[in-house]
Amino acid sequence: MPGFTIKNLKEIESSAPENVADRMEARFGRKHLDSEHLGVSYFRYGPSFRSPVGHRHREQEEAYVVVGGSGRARLDDEVVDIKRWDVVRVAPGVVRGFEGGPDGLELIAIGSDRPEGGDGEMVRDWWQD
Repeated sequence: MPGFTIKNLKEIESSAPENVADRMEARFGRKHLDSEHLGVSYFRYGPSFRSPVGHRHREQEEAYVVVGGSGRARLDDEVVDIKRWDVVRVAPGVVRGFEGGPDGLELIAIGSDRPEGGDGEMVRDWWQD
C-alpha cells in the first residue's frame, strides 16, 4: 500500500438526509482516506439552510474551514458569523451546528483520532429561533 491517498470529496456519496438533500451535502472522507488519525469531510448548506441537528464529541476535536460562501455557526449558546477562509476550532463537548448565508456555506471539516465506532452525539431541536 502506498504512503498516500488521493480522494475527491465531491465524488463521495452525500450522507445528508433525503428530505434535505437539495439544500445540504455531507460527504465524509475518513474511511476513504485509509488514515488511522484523520477525518476530512465536505459540507454544503444552501442559502439560509440551518443544520437540522447539532452535534458534539466526547473526545474528538474538530476544525472547520469555510471554503465558500458565508453563514453562521452556533457553538453551545453562542452564534457567530463566519466567512470564507475563516477556521473554526471546536473542542470536544461543544455542541455545534451551521447555517448558510445568502449565497450558502461550504465547509471542510477536519477531525482528529476518534474512538472505535466514533464518539459523536446528535442533539435534536437544539438551534431554535
